[in-house]
Amino acid sequence: MEKMKQSDLRAQLTIARQQGTLIEVHNIPNDDYFNVGFVLAIDPAFCLLISIDWDGKINGLIAIRISSIDYVATGTDYLMTISEKTKVAHQHNYFDIWHVQQFIDDHPEFTQGDLINNVLNDSFNHHLPVVIGTDKYKGADDFEGIIADRDRIKINLHYFNESDLSSLWTYDILLAKIDYVRVRGTQAATSKQILTDLFADQ
Repeated sequence: MEKMKQSDLRAQLTIARQQGTLIEVHNIPNDDYFNVGFVLAIDPAFCLLISIDWDGKINGLIAIRISSIDYVATGTDYLMTISEKTKVAHQHNYFDIWHVQQFIDDHPEFTQGDLINNVLNDSFNHHLPVVIGTDKYKGADDFEGIIADRDRIKINLHYFNESDLSSLWTYDILLAKIDYVRVRGTQAATSKQILTDLFADQ
């Protein structure tokens, strides 16, 4: 599908936030994979979503750079399928195993102001894993790790490579180059386990 105009994107994201609509966010070119979720907040550069996975349960939070989004979609067959699955997840009490909704309720400031800095500060201050996608790799390679240091311009990420677990790697990432950040979900939890078990002494 043709890339949407920024004004149209923002309008669709705003409507989805106001109406609590489940949406698809396509931010990776030629993707078979895209993000599904509920829009929590929008700022001049990023939108923040509660991410929903294929099983219909919350898969954490994701902040996505709006300029990296090709288009958003609502009312698709895929979304109708996911919506039905969320009903089962609710019925069997596994919809929010990471307590994301409680976190948002307890920290309303998280969805206000500068969203990317809110997400990064939360992860840095609480030593929580992050999953970062950059404009260079466009979703072809996530960086999973811990923010070791940060300032207004960049972060220093200590990350692991699943194909080479000989050590942690270090990568300086400019905030301007970040396309998305995933936190407080399944991928973050598995990253934490790997970092704890395999790299505790680094």
